[in-house]
Amino acid sequence: MKFFIDTANLEQIKEAQDLGVLDGVTTNPSLMAKEGISGDENVINHYKAICAIVDGDVSAEVISTTYDEMIKEGEALAALDSKIVVKVPMIKDGVKAIKYFSKKGIKTNCTLVFTAGQALLAAKAGATYVSPFIGRLDDISTDGLALIEDIRLIYDNYQYPTQILAASVRHSAHILGCAKIGADVMTGPLSAILSLLKHPLTDSGLATFLADHAKAAGK
Repeated sequence: MKFFIDTANLEQIKEAQDLGVLDGVTTNPSLMAKEGISGDENVINHYKAICAIVDGDVSAEVISTTYDEMIKEGEALAALDSKIVVKVPMIKDGVKAIKYFSKKGIKTNCTLVFTAGQALLAAKAGATYVSPFIGRLDDISTDGLALIEDIRLIYDNYQYPTQILAASVRHSAHILGCAKIGADVMTGPLSAILSLLKHPLTDSGLATFLADHAKAAGK
């Protein structure tokens, strides 16, 4: 399973890259705003800075909601760097845009997916990635991991090449659940990735080893 980090924070991206497990980055307008990035030129330069750090795909989301504008914006984003994946919302014009981009060889990420039917449409249109938001489903007392299972079954039934990018991942249980189901990618904050490192027995075991070594060295 690929690990993407869901942020526009360059320091967090660098930290995940340095850890040696990062495969890509996802961003959205909210994450850009959180980092104080505004204005077309600043946003473009920020995407370029992200692409300079990572080796894998970088999802850059269109702001437009009409077909013609999404095509114009998406082509401009794709021209920035070969790593750019054009992130398109799951709406009617978005599906049409995904089909257009697919024919042009431009990678796409269909975002804001909350049902298996939406994921099926995205795959039919040729999306490179589909992003089911499992954390947001959990927030409204719906099983987000069950949606990943449904999409995995449908894609496997028909051998769709679209990759399942589990989004809105909040914690290690989400990551492990997606890995067990067979999601192709997970994207989440740095804190979720780092949470996989933690176990109290690891900490106590290391403390014991170091204490024993110190005693032996003191003899």
